[in-house]
Amino acid sequence: MKPGSREAATAKMNELKAEILGLPGMQHFMSAMNEDGSGYIVATVTDKATSESNAERVKAIWANFAEFLEEMPVPQGFDVVAEWRP
Repeated sequence: MKPGSREAATAKMNELKAEILGLPGMQHFMSAMNEDGSGYIVATVTDKATSESNAERVKAIWANFAEFLEEMPVPQGFDVVAEWRP
């Protein structure tokens, strides 16, 4: 995100909460961002095929953040090898 856009980007994310959580297979969503705009989105979904089938919808959701982005993020998928909660 562009520096100084955290508050506005967070407000936009909150507006899109139902759409984000409504993605097929969504199990967990977390957004972390520093004041300088750097950060991560971590989402777990039921399986790789479902995640890949969401690609166009995810791209459309990210388009809502265009004014806040320094560059469009490139989604990456990983296999969960541990997920701990206290």
